[in-house]
Amino acid sequence: MATDTTLQKNQPSVGDYLRKNIREYGLLVALVVIMVFFQIITNGVLFRPVNITNLVLQNSFIVIMALGMLLIIVAGHIDLSVGSIVAFIGAISAIMLVKWGLPAIVVVPACILVGAAMGAAQGYWVAYQKIPSFIVTLAGMLVFRGMTYVVLGGRPVGPFPKEFQVLSTGFIPDFLSFTDPATSVVKNYVALVAVLLLVGYAVYAGLRERRLNTLHETENEPFGFFVVQMGVIGAVAIFLGFQLSTYRGLPNVLVVMGLLIALYTFVTTRTTIGRRIYAMGGNEKAAKLSGINTERLTFYTFVNMGALAALAGMIIAARLNSATPKAGVGFELDVIAACFIGGASASGGVGKITGAVIGAFIMGVMNNGMSIMGIGIDYQQLIKGLVLLAAVFFDVYNKNKG
Repeated sequence: MATDTTLQKNQPSVGDYLRKNIREYGLLVALVVIMVFFQIITNGVLFRPVNITNLVLQNSFIVIMALGMLLIIVAGHIDLSVGSIVAFIGAISAIMLVKWGLPAIVVVPACILVGAAMGAAQGYWVAYQKIPSFIVTLAGMLVFRGMTYVVLGGRPVGPFPKEFQVLSTGFIPDFLSFTDPATSVVKNYVALVAVLLLVGYAVYAGLRERRLNTLHETENEPFGFFVVQMGVIGAVAIFLGFQLSTYRGLPNVLVVMGLLIALYTFVTTRTTIGRRIYAMGGNEKAAKLSGINTERLTFYTFVNMGALAALAGMIIAARLNSATPKAGVGFELDVIAACFIGGASASGGVGKITGAVIGAFIMGVMNNGMSIMGIGIDYQQLIKGLVLLAAVFFDVYNKNKG
């Protein structure tokens, strides 16, 4: 009898649960609605295998940088320099690969270290000299952009060797081929099997978490809602996986992005450093009094952001097969917008990795869909600005209401 009471207590009604988590599930609903809308408006072009692949390639770097930007925003700061870091890393990777002839296996880790050093240079002034991050990273944006022009001499540098281009334009080879690709609908079984395994693991992890919540007498989402949620997410994932399998399979950059999402989700939800970042963003003075080294933590978040921006810079350069002085212009706005649309709070302490990823894909699907429709860049910027404003207003409204 006590067990039944506990289970009922730990499972609120669907209405109560949705009201309490309206932002998180509202984002998922918004993404689905936007995808369905553009699928209908574009006469089915949005979900074609080639376009899904292009959607991943076009937005992977935004998602990767959003992972780092979320930690910066949660910590109570901002980074305006990421677009310029992207350009500078693309420039030095081009010099190292094209002019110096260094192998990609040396260039990639070296560039990530350079990006981390650029983040550290900014993090030092923010963390230890207490200069506002807005000012420091605004200066960084200008300095790094100028350095890019100096390194490239104001001209594009390329093309890159094939082994470097694989970082962005390569695909996971199919080593599970059961049929002749020329006659089969499925061209790459690895993509299909990988998605099925991921869906199976997601269901297993969800059930395990529910069991642990029950054992610890913490709140669970209603079981019926859990089943519907897993069913919808699983169906969408399998559909997208099947579409990719009928083309060229899983892009390398999608695998990199997926691994990073899993890593940062684990760090923010399961590790001490993740909990400390949220505590610092919520109340820095209280965090410092509780023994958290807030200066070092702030420094690390900027180092991390620099490394991720460097990786994104190489992905963009490899995709374009050229490094240009104007690469990355405006990217910082897209990355910051993805985080705020995904539920991050401008005051710090609030935000989830999944939210930032969904926010990035909302922006990406909107960009892709509007481009297919032939909407000009001027109207695209207008619409994205209104979506960002609406998302922040929704967040503020819910806080004031609560």
